[in-house]
Amino acid sequence: QVQLVESGGGLVQAGDSLRLSCAASGRTFSGWVMGWFRRAPGKEREFVATINWNNGLTSYADAVKGRFTISRDRAKNTVYLQMNSLKPEDTAVYYCAAGRRAGSYESWGQGTQVTVSS
Repeated sequence: QVQLVESGGGLVQAGDSLRLSCAASGRTFSGWVMGWFRRAPGKEREFVATINWNNGLTSYADAVKGRFTISRDRAKNTVYLQMNSLKPEDTAVYYCAAGRRAGSYESWGQGTQVTVSS
């Protein structure tokens, strides 16, 4: 059974940086896609970024492009989300997800809170 555990969230000021981590376990992730999503208060969950476990190909939501970077360490079975130039509108619970293909995520983490003050 796949387990995803996020960490690294916190309270920061606008313009600061944070790095989220997602420790993945329970299977080999070769051929899988890993993603980050977020849910802001009162809003629907939205896509943030995704990465192909094998080739490292990435994709980003327009709202974070140029500020956030998704990466993975296959030796550590960990996915990262480096968030720079944070804005108050980035405030949300951030979730890690894993699936056999993009757009079809089977497993989700419990989420980590990111709060950006102005």
